Amino acid sequence: MKKLNEESLTLGVCYYPEHWPEEMWEDDYARMKELGFSYVRMGEFAWSIFEPEEGKFCFDLFDRAVAKAQVFGLKVILGTPTATAPAWVTKKYPDVLNATQDGISYQHGARCHTTYNSETYRELSSIIVTEMAKHYSDNPTVVGWQIDNEINCETNVFYADADHAAFREWAKKKYQTLANLNQAWGTVFWSQTYTNWEQVYLTRKTVPNSPNPHHALDEKRFISDSAFAYVKLQADILREHAPNQWITTNGMFGHLDNHKMTDELLDFYAYDSYPNFGRVIEDSSEKPLRDRKWSWNLSVVRSISPNFAIFEQQSGPGGWVNRLDQPSPKPGQLRLWTYQSIAHGADMILYFRWRTATKGTEIYWHGINDYHNQPNRRVKEIEAVSKEIKQLGKIVGSTYQVEIAYITNYDNSWDGEFDIWHGPFESKSRNAWIKALQYNHVPVDALNFNNETTLEDLSKYKVLVYSHAAIVTKQQAALFEVYVRQGGKVIFGCRSGYKDETGQTYMKALPGYLTDLVGITVEEFTRVAPFEQVPRIKFREFDELEANDFNEVLQLQADVEVLATYTNTYLKGNPALVKHNYGKGTSYYFGGVFNLDLATSLLAELQLNNYHDQFSLPEEVELSIRHKEGKDYIFLLNYSELPQEIFVKEEFTEAVTGTRIMNKVSLKPFDVLVLEP
Repeated sequence: MKKLNEESLTLGVCYYPEHWPEEMWEDDYARMKELGFSYVRMGEFAWSIFEPEEGKFCFDLFDRAVAKAQVFGLKVILGTPTATAPAWVTKKYPDVLNATQDGISYQHGARCHTTYNSETYRELSSIIVTEMAKHYSDNPTVVGWQIDNEINCETNVFYADADHAAFREWAKKKYQTLANLNQAWGTVFWSQTYTNWEQVYLTRKTVPNSPNPHHALDEKRFISDSAFAYVKLQADILREHAPNQWITTNGMFGHLDNHKMTDELLDFYAYDSYPNFGRVIEDSSEKPLRDRKWSWNLSVVRSISPNFAIFEQQSGPGGWVNRLDQPSPKPGQLRLWTYQSIAHGADMILYFRWRTATKGTEIYWHGINDYHNQPNRRVKEIEAVSKEIKQLGKIVGSTYQVEIAYITNYDNSWDGEFDIWHGPFESKSRNAWIKALQYNHVPVDALNFNNETTLEDLSKYKVLVYSHAAIVTKQQAALFEVYVRQGGKVIFGCRSGYKDETGQTYMKALPGYLTDLVGITVEEFTRVAPFEQVPRIKFREFDELEANDFNEVLQLQADVEVLATYTNTYLKGNPALVKHNYGKGTSYYFGGVFNLDLATSLLAELQLNNYHDQFSLPEEVELSIRHKEGKDYIFLLNYSELPQEIFVKEEFTEAVTGTRIMNKVSLKPFDVLVLEP
C-alpha cells in the first residue's frame, strides 16, 4: 500500500499562471511564501499552451512560471494536461470524442469530453506527456506529476465507437470464447445469446430500458480497466523520462478501482476535498452529517493510501456559472476542513485555488483570494492554519488508530448501481453506520475487500461491518470464517451472500456460502410497499424499532442467539437479528437495512473503545486519532456553528500552543483541538 513520504506537514496551492498577467506572478509567489506554502500545482488544463498546434511545442510560459517559483523556494507539481483536449485535436480527430449511450458524440467546449479508448487520443496524449516529461525531468523545482485531472470526473461512462471496439477485445481476452461469455452473462434469458463477436457491444438503449445486468456489471469493470490503462500509459512515460520525480493523480470518482491504480502505478494517492458540498446536497435523513460526511470520504482515501495528499482543499464558496452553487465557508470552517483532512491522514494539503478565476465556467469557484486580490478573511484564516501546523509537523507519517472497519467492494458497488434489490440499501446502511460511529466517537476505517484481501488485512480490526455483501464467493466466505474463528467479529445485513462474481444468483439458500458462519438461512424475504404497515423489531431498549425497506425471515441453522424479533405484521415473532458464536469470535446477521438507532445499539454490543474514559463529548464533535512512536495525537473537531462544551478527564497538552488541558473546555464554533499526552 502506497503512502506519501513528507518530512513535515506541508501546505501549498493550485495556481494557473496562464490565467494571469505575468507581472502578477512575482507578487503571487511572494505572498504564497509568506503564507508558509511549499508547493504550487499547475499545468493540468494547459494543453493548448504546451502544444498550440499539432507537433508545435511551447514551454516558454511555464518555464518562466517554474523559474519564478524557484526564486521563492516553491516546489512545483505539474499536471499532464490530458483532461482538456485543445480545439485542434477535436476538430482534426473527432474520433477522440466520447459519446452518450445513444451514440451521440460530445463536442468541444468544456472538459473531459474525450475517451480513453481512442487510439488517436492515446497517441496524442503519449506525445504531449513525453515532451513534457523530457523537458522538465531535470528541472530541480519540478518535484512531481499529477496524471490528468480527476480521472472519470464529469462522466464515468463511455460509449464512443472506440469504446465498443475496445470492450469487444476486453471481453474476448476475459472469456476467450463466446460460450464462456454467454454463460457469464446468462444470455440464454430472453434469447440474448451471442453467436459472433461482432454482436458484442457495451450496453445500449433497450426496450424496456433494462439491459442485461451481468453485461452491465462487466461494463463497469471494463471502464475501470480502460481508465487504468490510460493512467498506465502516462505513468510508464513519466517513469521512463522523469524517473526522479514522483507520480500521483487526484480525485476519487466512479467506475475506477483506485486501490489497484495506486498500488500498481502511483507513488501515493491524492484527493480533492470539498466538504462544502455537504451543505448544499439535500439530506432529509435523521441527523445529517453534511460536511462531516467528508470524514468518511477521507477514510476511503486512507484505505487507498494511508498517508496521502489533498490536491484541492476547498478554500471558498464554490460554483460554476450554471451549477454547484455553494455558500461561503463560515469563519473557522476553512481551518476545520484543513484539520479534518490532517486528522484522517493527509500530510500535504494544497488549497484550491490561489485566486478566483475571472473568466470561464468556474468564475464562482472561489479561491483563497478574491478577484480584487486584496486581503480577506479567508487569507487570514489560512495564514493562521499555516502557522499552527508548523507545531504539528511531528505527526507526519503517523497512522490512524482504529478498531472497526466498514467494508467496501467495487463489484458490489458496481452491481448495485443497476440492481435496486441491494444497491440502494448499501448507501442507507453505510450512512447509518457512519453516523453511529461519528456521533459515538468511534474512529472507523474503510476496508476495500476483494479476492486479494488476506487474513492479515482483516485481522487489523476487532470488528468488520459488511452491510449488504451481495456478491460473496466461496473463497471470500472461507476467509471471513477464519477471521471470526480466531476471534474477530463481523456484521452482515440482508441481501448478503446470494450472488456470484458474474452477478448471477446461487442455487443455494440465502446467504449462500455465509450460512455456516452466520448460523441461519433466509426462509423468505419481502420489500416494504409504500402503502403497507412498516414492520418493527424489538431490540434492547428499542421496543418499536422500524425495519424499513426490506425484511428477511431468518431460519436458525445452528445454536444462535436471537437478539431481535419482528413485533408486527405477518412477520411477528420471527427472528430478525441473530448472534452466532463461531470459534473464538462472533458473527451477526440482520435481515434488514440498518438505521441509526440499530447501528448505535449494536455499537454497545461490540464493546469498542469510544474513549469515554478520557472525554465526555457532544455529538457535534468528531474524535480522530493519529499515532506515531507510541504516542496518540487526538483531534477534536467541532462541526457546529455553536460553542460546544467538552470534558477532558485526563491531563493533555494542546499540541499547537503547549497549553495543559483538563476538565471543562469550551470549543468555539468550528474550533479544533489537537491533544497529546
